[in-house]
Amino acid sequence: MRLSRILAAGLLAVTAISTQAVTVIHNFSGYQTTDTALLQFSAMAFDQGKVLETGNLTALDIKYPKAKKIDAGGKTLLPGLVDAHGHMLGLGQLNTMLDLRDQSLKDTLQSIKQHAKSLEPGEWLLGRGWNQVTWPGKQFPTRAQLDTLELNHPIWLRRVDGHAGWANSKALQLANISKNTQAPEGGEILRDSKGKPTGILIDNAMSLLQKAIPSPTLTQEKKSLQNAFSKALTLGLTSVHDAGINEKTLNAYSQLAVEDAIPIRVYPMLSVDSHNYAKLLRAGHIGTPAKRLYMRSIKLSADGALGSRGAALIEPYHDRPREKGLLLYPETKMLALLKLATDNNFQVNVHAIGDRANHIVLNHLETLNKAKSQKEHRHRVEHAQVIELKDIPRFTQLNLIASMQPTHATSDKNMAGDRLGEERLTGAYAWKTLLKQGTPIAAGSDFPVEPANPLFGLHAAITRRDRQGNPSKGWRTEEAMTLEQALRAFTLDAAYASHQEQVIGTLEPGKFADFILLDRNIFEMNPQEVWQAQVLETWVEGERVYRKAL
Repeated sequence: MRLSRILAAGLLAVTAISTQAVTVIHNFSGYQTTDTALLQFSAMAFDQGKVLETGNLTALDIKYPKAKKIDAGGKTLLPGLVDAHGHMLGLGQLNTMLDLRDQSLKDTLQSIKQHAKSLEPGEWLLGRGWNQVTWPGKQFPTRAQLDTLELNHPIWLRRVDGHAGWANSKALQLANISKNTQAPEGGEILRDSKGKPTGILIDNAMSLLQKAIPSPTLTQEKKSLQNAFSKALTLGLTSVHDAGINEKTLNAYSQLAVEDAIPIRVYPMLSVDSHNYAKLLRAGHIGTPAKRLYMRSIKLSADGALGSRGAALIEPYHDRPREKGLLLYPETKMLALLKLATDNNFQVNVHAIGDRANHIVLNHLETLNKAKSQKEHRHRVEHAQVIELKDIPRFTQLNLIASMQPTHATSDKNMAGDRLGEERLTGAYAWKTLLKQGTPIAAGSDFPVEPANPLFGLHAAITRRDRQGNPSKGWRTEEAMTLEQALRAFTLDAAYASHQEQVIGTLEPGKFADFILLDRNIFEMNPQEVWQAQVLETWVEGERVYRKAL
């Protein structure tokens, strides 16, 4: 199918409007955050996929006497949760690759050896999730450790943050990466004392190896996206902002939309590295806020990540005084790519983790703002992780959205101090400071970097502790959110960040009946246990699309 036909097809409705009679669901503890308050309710009426009103059963019984009634059995009801920064293809591909999250180095090597038994000879062994920061010595691994496994496979394993990769010698050979290979701008090839590649490639240098890996077919990408849809629904996610897709993945989404095969709402961000980037921008937005597929934004990564020391810092790394991280684009090119997006009426969403990257991105957005107000675009800084204190007020001055991931703070709490030193942590993971000045936070997880479960994010946001309860009093708790703020960040403000707050984000009359039922009341339980709550049911447009097996 020609691209023009695929893009046009993306404008078609992807779900039929239900013609069922009015339904009233009742006997639950309901919560939603509106522009003014946290509202509680115990009954809700909906019809043809949209909310009619919320309140109590007595009042709704009078107004809708013939309604079909559903007893929720005393469970907790929330608006469908929104992940404002995830990677759907990566989540779906976890089913076919090795997941190394939370494993020791010894267990990692053993998992690799075991996984190889399921592959054909010579087939690429792919995985992700390793994190050297949790290993003794905290040193990057090397190709030698993979080579000692004596496997007949090229091996490529992406770090947990996705900004570094670990290869064996066979993979390096297939990619023609040797002592003489130069790293591209914005990337780094780690080398041993003799100048030979150690097997670790950082940020833009990863592309040198990844081009040697066979690309998935369009059919395979569609299958991976469908796997991700199914996973999201089990976790109570009814909407996801897909943080950076290329032209092929856009085609996959568009075909799935035509096939009426997108069961959640997806807000993809077109990667600036996409083939035909300019042409796709000129083609305009895809869909509308009410469609399951809606694209009107781009994604640019300004720097790398703290864990792999690719985040661009103003001052050197505390634990590596000669390094300041990496900018992934020259500043002039970065501005040109952003301007091309705004010239075509696209929102820009820019990954910025280090304080230098955040400063440069803010400068660029200020430059763009002089030509045209960006309030209508709702530009976003993705992660906004380490910010100089003097730069924080600029988020409000420029009408920006901070797209942040609460579980990053609880995963990074030990490593961040090593990388930055205690003094620079003042402007890091600064949720409360941003909220106090009026900057909306669109919350997400950055899955599969972190687990996709949004309840893990709610827990991290309010406790600043990991799921094991560490540290016992929380990490830099002065920046914790209230549960009301965290719920809003995962619902209404995340919907605002995708220009969809008029159709989702709350259960106000006229909005879609996207909601979830939990097995316990997160507003009445021990905050440290919030992550343990289970999603029992997920509903999209008044249709139950997931029910947990009991």
